Amino acid sequence: MKNIAIITGASSGIGKEFLLNMPKNIEVDEIWAIAREKNLLENLKVETKLNIRTFSIDLEKKTSLMKIKDLLEEEKPNIKLLINAAGFGKFEKSTNISLEDSIGMIKVNDIALTSLCLIAIPYMKNNSNVINIASVAAFQPVPYINVYAASKAYVLSFSRSLGKELSKEGIHVLTVCPFWTKTKFFDRAVEKNKVIKKYVVMYEPTDVVRKAYIDMQKKKSVSVYGFIANVQRVLCKLLPHNFVMSIWCKQQKLK
Repeated sequence: MKNIAIITGASSGIGKEFLLNMPKNIEVDEIWAIAREKNLLENLKVETKLNIRTFSIDLEKKTSLMKIKDLLEEEKPNIKLLINAAGFGKFEKSTNISLEDSIGMIKVNDIALTSLCLIAIPYMKNNSNVINIASVAAFQPVPYINVYAASKAYVLSFSRSLGKELSKEGIHVLTVCPFWTKTKFFDRAVEKNKVIKKYVVMYEPTDVVRKAYIDMQKKKSVSVYGFIANVQRVLCKLLPHNFVMSIWCKQQKLK
């Protein structure tokens, strides 16, 4: 039985950094790299000596998820690591975002993530790990990043509960909640953006990933990199959400 890792959103950004910086103590025979961009996926084979198997699929589509499910049923590997890093967001007033984009965010950020967890878990054993990417936006409602923030709140809640359910089986679940991060995801989110005007700090994806892998080894349930991100996490626990939302809107000069 071969050992594998599955990484979505593997062609760029945080997903790619997870692939390129996988700890040596996670011994796998094959990495299943999933993303839409076929050329970028193929480039991974040049950038690393790891044994990579690429899947150029769109996780918004149920057929893509079923393809992975069917392949797992056929090959029956041991999944040592599942990383759900695929996702996208739109930063704009909710009614100005197309219905297609709003539903797409939920499909990729939530439905695909949930589906892949449930598809993969039967092939995971003691000491296997799941890493799900949420956001600091998961800690509170965020006007003008509404659907995205809500989708990430779901990821945080689902992942923490799932981790509790799987703890007796020795399967660990970590939720990573990045702050603003320099990735193509961010570029897509702010494309034609006229709403979000101020970004307090931008972190490097390598730093977010390094912290996440350390927290995974420590069996933590949530990973947050950076001083400002951790301050935000604490304040969102202490302050009323209406107050937090008002601060956000004032910072961005939104009504």
